[in-house]
Amino acid sequence: MLNGSGASGGPGGLTSCGIDPDELPDGLVVADEHGRITCFNAAAARITAVPRTAALGSPLEQALPLEDLKGRRWWTLTDPYGGLAIRYGQPERNLLLPGGREVLVSARYIRKHPTGPVQRLVISIRGTEARRRTERSHAELIATVAHELRSPLTSVKGFTATLLAKWERFTDAQKRLMLETVDADANRVTRLIAELLDISRIDSGRLELRRQPVDIAAAVHRHIQAHIASGQAPDRFLVRIEQPLPDLWADPDKVDQVLGNLLENAVRHGEGTVTIEVAAAAAKNDEKGTGVTVTDEGPGIPEESMSRVFTRFWRGSKRGGTGLGLYIVKGIVEAHGGTITVGRGSGGGAEFRFILPVGAPAYLT
Repeated sequence: MLNGSGASGGPGGLTSCGIDPDELPDGLVVADEHGRITCFNAAAARITAVPRTAALGSPLEQALPLEDLKGRRWWTLTDPYGGLAIRYGQPERNLLLPGGREVLVSARYIRKHPTGPVQRLVISIRGTEARRRTERSHAELIATVAHELRSPLTSVKGFTATLLAKWERFTDAQKRLMLETVDADANRVTRLIAELLDISRIDSGRLELRRQPVDIAAAVHRHIQAHIASGQAPDRFLVRIEQPLPDLWADPDKVDQVLGNLLENAVRHGEGTVTIEVAAAAAKNDEKGTGVTVTDEGPGIPEESMSRVFTRFWRGSKRGGTGLGLYIVKGIVEAHGGTITVGRGSGGGAEFRFILPVGAPAYLT
């Protein structure tokens, strides 16, 4: 008989592959042609709270009295041994153990011949914690998006309705103020939609990069000039460029997005001088790369929040923005094969550092 530690005759060639069933992250349960359990690995015992010693050799229905969400006995309902001979398994679904413990269960019917009797039943069991976390994340995303959209759309609707109904009653200055507010709120909605599209591409691995030669030093100066033009004092910024820099091949628009977000955070949430340092750096696997460090002199990020900075909706102690920017920044950097870290600068403020590999085309290496 096969025990939970991967004795000979293991399911699906596990033993021949050198894998102990107890090393599997998901629960594995195997029943023989008579419906008695011959394998019950450690993960199955942990997820179901059924001791392995009690499960091994027991009838499947007795060791795992699963029910569907309507309270129907699962093994009686599916009848793996006596049902249609053309069936090969059961897709994953939510089932309940005694006491209401919820688990995700899928099954595979092993037959010697396509329509022969079931020789072995291989069952995978997973906990629902990961799915619940994903569902909570999706619910939080929907709630945040609804909240972020409601305010600017209410403003746009209110001002446009007022202007249409009472256009002649307002002075040109009042009309201009209202239209500027509508324009700003429309930009806010556009920005949020762009961020959501970026998140969708990052999460699905579909973020497209159009690599070109990028002058990172020029990009930094361009962003600083934009902040100065919008009212920031020129002496608020200190730039250090260590030449020579390696030729960087990256998506210029995405690099601009990363630089813009980090500088915006430093200006809005930091204090004192914002220092930007650009220098050659070693990327992953000792590959040549370019490192950019953005540091401010504000209060910095609390130590307990460091691990959450690049997660969705993290805003720190100050409100403002959607809390999606740094999550997108991390996704962009990693899509380039780079790394990004956060820490505390020498002046006590926040310090963000990202390194992009050179990423040169093969014909140039």
